[in-house]
Amino acid sequence: MTKRFYWLAQFIGWTAYCGLLTLSVYTNNPEHIDGAFLFNIAVIIVAGISVTHLQRWVFIKLGWLSMKLPRLIPRLLVSSFFFSIVISVIDLFTDHLSNVYTVKNNPIEISDVIVNVFSILLLVLFWNAIYFTFHFFQQSKRQEISNLELTASNRESELKNLRSQLNPHFLFNSLNSIRALITVEPEKAKISITTLSNLLRHSLILGKENTVPLERELELAKNYLDLEKIRFEERLKIEWELSPDLASFEIPPFTLQMMVENAIKHGISNLRDGGVVRIIAEEMNGEVKIEVVNSGNLETVVDLGVGIENIKQRLALQYGQGADFSLKEEEGFVHAIMKFKR
Repeated sequence: MTKRFYWLAQFIGWTAYCGLLTLSVYTNNPEHIDGAFLFNIAVIIVAGISVTHLQRWVFIKLGWLSMKLPRLIPRLLVSSFFFSIVISVIDLFTDHLSNVYTVKNNPIEISDVIVNVFSILLLVLFWNAIYFTFHFFQQSKRQEISNLELTASNRESELKNLRSQLNPHFLFNSLNSIRALITVEPEKAKISITTLSNLLRHSLILGKENTVPLERELELAKNYLDLEKIRFEERLKIEWELSPDLASFEIPPFTLQMMVENAIKHGISNLRDGGVVRIIAEEMNGEVKIEVVNSGNLETVVDLGVGIENIKQRLALQYGQGADFSLKEEEGFVHAIMKFKR
């Protein structure tokens, strides 16, 4: 629909301009309206559509459509001037071929060329103004829709995460583990209650953000794993391989925590002897990789729940082609990987 409107607007715009030009000539010198003149008018329409479409192609190819106005305007002026010269040369060349100008009676003056170029420049600039106004309007509309989808996704993620954290089974196990510590290791029990409190508090705070620093996501994951460590004891081994340079790198909230939760729920809890959960954050070749590795395999997993689909959806909404999620199994370990392009 947008392409059809674009070509229709191109044809109507240049035809209307040439129609006004014809009307002006007819009003002053009706005898000039002949076959040669109409041929020149047709050439202007075709040249105007072709050259401005070429300019649009240049905008897209060089990525100018995504630039801010201070950087865009100088490029727009220079390119418009160049393409105006192209249209003007085509116009004057067809004038010469059709004998509108003759060397003897009415030779082409340099002033005529300058006037022609600048009159076409005004027209091209007017065309660009309309085109970019429409483009920015469409971009704003798409961004608004994307923001609404992202907001809805964040709210959905927050609710799903809170439901998971407040799951009676999860709380029952955590509180039972803490209760068992009260008489044996009261200090550890106090620390565990604080950990549970921090986990729930962070869930409420992070759920309101579009992105959060990786260090805050790691803190949330650590609180969660500390509680699970109480339940699994020696069956759960936790390893961290983190690049300190990535502490401030922004990621969507709860994504790492969901990956860790899946590693426990679908990996460690299904193994009699337990296993390892390894959290990795590194940057290589301009790409940030955040990976959660756990002992286990994918064959025994019937349903990964809403967490994985939630992560994929949010990455697609927020980063487009700039991020992706993958899940694979290698040599008895399941790898959940998020990658972000710098």
